Amino acid sequence: MFVGHYAAALAAKAVAPRAPLWTYVIAAQAIDIGWAGLVMAGVEKVRIDPSLPGSALDLYHMPFTHSLPAVVLWSLAALGLARAFRLPWGAAIAIALTVFSHWLLDLLVHRPDLELWFGGAKVGLGLWNYPVPEQAVEIGLLGLGAAAWAWTRSKGGQSLWPVLVFATILVAVQVIEMVMPSSGGTESLGPSALAVYLVMGAIAWALDRRRA
Repeated sequence: MFVGHYAAALAAKAVAPRAPLWTYVIAAQAIDIGWAGLVMAGVEKVRIDPSLPGSALDLYHMPFTHSLPAVVLWSLAALGLARAFRLPWGAAIAIALTVFSHWLLDLLVHRPDLELWFGGAKVGLGLWNYPVPEQAVEIGLLGLGAAAWAWTRSKGGQSLWPVLVFATILVAVQVIEMVMPSSGGTESLGPSALAVYLVMGAIAWALDRRRA
């Protein structure tokens, strides 16, 4: 799951527009930002298995970012951080729910690698095993999120160009990832993933700044 996660960010922006777009974009991938850092530190583990259908990632050890209790803690931390920066309660809750949405969306696509508790049973519905439906679900979710944000902006008499720009960039990155799979080893996964997530946050920040 990649662009599908940003659907939650766009939907949250539609529901609680007082928070900047970049906060929702970072929140949508906060779990994977943490994962990238912990993979680089050697704390969480991943390997590449080319025999797997669809995604070749074997995410066999990631309890501190992708277990259910860890995601609850990440979400509460995001809520506290948002309130510390004096965002309204509605926006802060929307940010926390966006963080939590990451686990729910991963549940759809991941093979059973999401722990229900630390060291406990692992779950995952395995849509990754069916690449075409998985990609369709991601693009569909992004379309729904973008439509919700566009509807909110149009109601307020605002231009739709930020929606179109951000959605187009996300679809382009998704297509590039599909047709040009990474040729690097596991050592490149953390840095490359982190770079993409931060660039998406920077683009969202730039869109907000341009609008202001």
